[in-house]
Amino acid sequence: MDQKDEQIVQKLKERIQQIDWEFSDLDTGSVLTVGDGIALVRGLRGVQSNELVRFEDDTFGLALNLEENQVGVILLGGDENIRENDLVYRTGEVAQVPVGDELLGRVVNPLGEPIDARGEINATEERYVEREAPGVMARKSVHQPLYTGVKLVDAMIPIGKGQRELIIGDRQTGKTSIAINAILNQQDQNVKCVYVAIGQKSSTVVEVQETLERYGALDYTVIVNSPADDSAALQYIAPYAGTAIGEYWMDQGEDVLIIYDDLSKHAVAYRTISLLLKRPSGREAYPGDVFYLHSRMLERSGKLNEENGGGSMTALPIVETQLGDISAYIPTNVISITDGQLFLDTEDFQGGRRPAIDSGLSVSRVGSDAQTDAMKDVSGSLRLDLAQYDEMQSFAQFSSDIDEETQAVIDHGRRLTELLKQPAQQVISHELVILSIYLSKYGWLDKLEVDEVRPFERYMHEAFQENHQDLLADIAEDYELTDDLKERIDAVMQELYDEFKVMQNG
Repeated sequence: MDQKDEQIVQKLKERIQQIDWEFSDLDTGSVLTVGDGIALVRGLRGVQSNELVRFEDDTFGLALNLEENQVGVILLGGDENIRENDLVYRTGEVAQVPVGDELLGRVVNPLGEPIDARGEINATEERYVEREAPGVMARKSVHQPLYTGVKLVDAMIPIGKGQRELIIGDRQTGKTSIAINAILNQQDQNVKCVYVAIGQKSSTVVEVQETLERYGALDYTVIVNSPADDSAALQYIAPYAGTAIGEYWMDQGEDVLIIYDDLSKHAVAYRTISLLLKRPSGREAYPGDVFYLHSRMLERSGKLNEENGGGSMTALPIVETQLGDISAYIPTNVISITDGQLFLDTEDFQGGRRPAIDSGLSVSRVGSDAQTDAMKDVSGSLRLDLAQYDEMQSFAQFSSDIDEETQAVIDHGRRLTELLKQPAQQVISHELVILSIYLSKYGWLDKLEVDEVRPFERYMHEAFQENHQDLLADIAEDYELTDDLKERIDAVMQELYDEFKVMQNG
C-alpha cells in the first residue's frame, strides 16, 4: 500500500469515528431490511442466539442468525409496521409460553395467547419454549402401557408412557385419526394431552376441536394451533411451545400425551426461514441442522424416574410421505430419532382396511415392555398370522390348487383382518381389546363366517359390558389371564356364540 492509499484509509477511519450512531450497538440496533417475516438488523452486538428482541412497534422477534455485521431476526408477528432504520432493542429474555391447568380446554397460538374467543387465560406460570432435555440419569426405562384404544396398535405395536412413536404415511391415510383416537382414549386415564397443529387448514383444526369437545376430551387437552396462514416463524416455534406446555405437567409427576401434526410442515417452515436467512442448504434444500431441530425437541419426551417425580411425556409425531417414500430426508431423520413407527399404507386404506397400519413396516422398539401380561398372552402370534396370510394370499392368486393347511391360514387371515378393522373415533377399553384378540388366539374366530366377525364382536362387547361386568373387572384387576379366568371367558363366549348363531339363523 503506497502513501496515498494509507492517507485515504486513515481519513475514512476518522470519518467513521466521528459518526454519531445514536444508539449503543450492544443492546440496540436498527433495521436494515425487512420482508417475508425476516428482519436483518445492524447492531445488537451483545444479542444471544434465540434471544427475544423488540421492535419500535412492539412486535417481537427471535434472533436466529448471528453474523459479523448483522443479526437475522425472525418476526413473531406481522412486518407491516416495521420500516428501515427502525430501532430494535434487546430484551435479555428467550421466548416463553404460559403453562398450567388453566390452558386445558383452550386453543392457543404458539405464544400461548388464546385464539378460541373464550376470554383470557389467567396462567400464573411461564416456561421457556426451548429447554434442555432430561439427562439419562433422570430417566427410567419405558414400562407402563399407554392405551390408544386402537386394537391393532395396542395388540401388535404397543406404545408405552414416555415413548416416541412416529405415525407416518401419505396424505389422507388416517394419520390424524389414530392420534385423535389416542387422545379420546385417555379419558379417565389421568393423562393430559397436547395437540400441536402446524401449518394445518383452520377448518381441519376446528374439526379436531369439535370432535374432542363432542367426546368430552377437550377438558384434558390443549390445542396449540399455528395455521397455514401463520408466518414461518410462528410455525417454527409451535411444537416447542407445545412441548413446554406438556413438560410442566411431566415435571409435576403427571403423564402427558403430545401430538405433533405434522413435522413435515414444521421442517418446511424451518427451510423457508433458513433460505430467507441465506443459510446454506443441503439435501432437498433443507439445512443440515434440521435433524437437530427435531431431535432436541423429541428428546424432551420420556419417562422420568421417581427422584424426578416419575412423570412422563409420550410423543406421537406425524410425518407425511410422498408416494410412500419413507427413505426421503425428513422421514428417515425422524425415524432415527423415534422409538418405532406406525406406517400407514395407501393401498390398504383405499381397499377398506382401516386403520391402514402396515404390520410389516410398523414396529415398536419398546415392544412387550409396554404390554400387559393378558395382552401378551392373546397377541403373541398376531404378527406371524398376518405375515403368513399376506404371503399365502399373494401365492394363492397364481394357483388354483391349494392344500387344506394353506387354505386354513388364508381363511384365518381373512377373519383376523376383518377383526382388526376399526372405524375412526371408536374408543375401546383395554379389557375389550383383550377379549377381541382372545377370539383369534383361542379359536373362536374360525367358527364365524367372515361377514359375521364384526357383528359378533359388537354383540360380544355389548354383552360383556351389560351382563358380565364382574368378568371385565377381574381381567382389569391384574391384566393377567389365569386358567380359571380363561375357563370363565370360554363359558361366556360359548353362550354368546350360541345366542348369536340363533339370531343369525332366526
